Amino acid sequence: MKEWAAKVLNEYFVYMPRLKVIDIVEIIIIAFVVYKIALWIKNTKAWMLLRGILMLAVFVFVAVLFKMNTILWIVQNSIGVLATVAIVVFQPELRRALEKLGEQDYLGMMVPFDKSKEREKFSRETIDGIVTATFEMAKVKTGALIVVEDMIQLTEYERTGIKLDSVVSSQLLINIFEHNTPLHDGAIIVRGNRIAAATCYLPLSDNRELSKALGTRHRAAVGMSEVSDSLIIVVSEETGAVSYAQGGRIVRHLDEKQLTDKLNEIRRKDMEAAGSKLFKMWKGRAKDEGQINE
Repeated sequence: MKEWAAKVLNEYFVYMPRLKVIDIVEIIIIAFVVYKIALWIKNTKAWMLLRGILMLAVFVFVAVLFKMNTILWIVQNSIGVLATVAIVVFQPELRRALEKLGEQDYLGMMVPFDKSKEREKFSRETIDGIVTATFEMAKVKTGALIVVEDMIQLTEYERTGIKLDSVVSSQLLINIFEHNTPLHDGAIIVRGNRIAAATCYLPLSDNRELSKALGTRHRAAVGMSEVSDSLIIVVSEETGAVSYAQGGRIVRHLDEKQLTDKLNEIRRKDMEAAGSKLFKMWKGRAKDEGQINE
């Protein structure tokens, strides 16, 4: 009876496919990928690429509608070249999209005891040291560039500088950026509670909307924020103003409270991540104990 009903529905009403478990899994994976691509397009310059593609699609549709054979021939023979050009032009955005996908730590969910990804937690003492040093340097107009690493590890940029692996302190930060010292040029990278490296080179932003008043140090900060999720703190050598860059944008003329609040966001994220791991470990242990008691 069920087979007859399904046959009638398929033939006279609507096609009812038989869904298997693997089909549902495929739908979920495709939906997830499409969602991530949509987010990436929304938050990057790829939105301009999508608009350009839509305009070309309208143009091609018109060419098909009016049978413009020469234009259609050009389009057919240019698709491969245009795809390659798009990959080259939007290479930073494509890289950032893959990094964002990697930030979700799906491997960590499956392997909760992966110690290689753990790092020293961001403490209040570290925040106080960074804030104190930043505004002490601002008072005397000592230029500084401090990269506070978040989820994306900055190993490739760390290699461009000199490895330190030192505990963060206001005195050390001030000494590093002191004029005419060997380590004052370039940026430092802070990972957890330690200064990983100094004199690091950062990528410059090519954002044309940035103010012409911003110098190389600020452009490097914005450039670094475009390719990572780091918080980059800048002290202007000309004015002593304190700024931070994150997510491709720069916020200028900060006071101590604003900078402290921003650094506390990273600390809270670390604490939440640590709490989540502890909860998973406790839940797994409780489950194992329950099975043993049974």
